[in-house]
Amino acid sequence: MRTPVTGPDVSVQDMFAQSTAVLTRPSPATFERYERSGGLQSAFIYVMLAAAVSGVIAAVFSFLHSDVSFFGQLFSRLISVPVGFLMFTGAVYLIGRTLFRGTGTYPEVAYTFALFYVPISIAMTLIGIIPVLGWLVSFALSLVLIYFGFLAVQSSMNLRDQTQAAVTLVLAWIAQAVVTGLIALFFGTLFAVGRAVTGG
Repeated sequence: MRTPVTGPDVSVQDMFAQSTAVLTRPSPATFERYERSGGLQSAFIYVMLAAAVSGVIAAVFSFLHSDVSFFGQLFSRLISVPVGFLMFTGAVYLIGRTLFRGTGTYPEVAYTFALFYVPISIAMTLIGIIPVLGWLVSFALSLVLIYFGFLAVQSSMNLRDQTQAAVTLVLAWIAQAVVTGLIALFFGTLFAVGRAVTGG
């Protein structure tokens, strides 16, 4: 029987322990051990926690940047982090299932990715505060995200062929970038039309 969308009840403390396990023992087998421990609801709550923590950190240190505001940083993280996560994991699921006949479920994909995405994204926000060094370390952590994503695709979509897993990951990133660009273009156009109409 497949894991339901809601999944079993799992606490944030349990998820943090599972995150520690996958980060310290990275392998498809480790992800397999936990992929059905929770469902989409648990994954979303965990990601929202990361969004809240990142938003608060970015907002508190917004005074270091002249082009951002406290509330702008806070609300942009609260929206962009979960939306981006859902878009990317959704693309992983659809591409892996459609192109390579992956047998995982979307809740398994979302939960698996949440386990490493949440702690690493929070670390990237914290380190990103540090001038110059923060950017370099954040870049290194981005590479770490890619590595764990590669392992997570193999596990959650049951794609043991490494080429298929890599292609799925790359295409999911491209799909997310395209959709994000289209959304930005749409709202940018609306904003421009609104200013033109109001004479702003």
